[in-house]
Amino acid sequence: MLAQTPQDSFKLMLITVAGQAFAAAGYELGDHPPQHAAGLFRFSKAFEDGLTGCIEFQLLAYQNTEWRSGMPSRFRVMLTRTDQPHPALRSQHPRFAQRDLSVLVVKDFNVAILAGAPHWWPFENTDSLGKALAEAGHLAIGFGMPWLDGSLVPSEFPK
Repeated sequence: MLAQTPQDSFKLMLITVAGQAFAAAGYELGDHPPQHAAGLFRFSKAFEDGLTGCIEFQLLAYQNTEWRSGMPSRFRVMLTRTDQPHPALRSQHPRFAQRDLSVLVVKDFNVAILAGAPHWWPFENTDSLGKALAEAGHLAIGFGMPWLDGSLVPSEFPK
């Protein structure tokens, strides 16, 4: 039996913690094994106006080797609204938008829930990963998804 990679463990925890809530909101985790192996996990939803909303979790997994001992692994969350088949492709669409979730929450919406922005959620074990994913998932649902679909705009949010 093959040992589970850090990316496999992250994916399993991501699905366990946020998968059901994201699916209920219409976001599906793409089946892209090469991207998953590289630590990139993208949930997407097609909007009625032809655009797609993407919530990407980017994992930086550090193994506990001698020269990196004590360095926690981490992840960040990127939001993209685009008309392109891949969020990395730059769009000319007038409603194209791309933003780090932590920057959107802390700077655009002025909600000081994180230590700062941009923010990478650190974790050292399964427990801290679960807590970090729960926090990021709540922010993605509360701020990211409505921002992606255009129903929540920072300029309309009280400062």
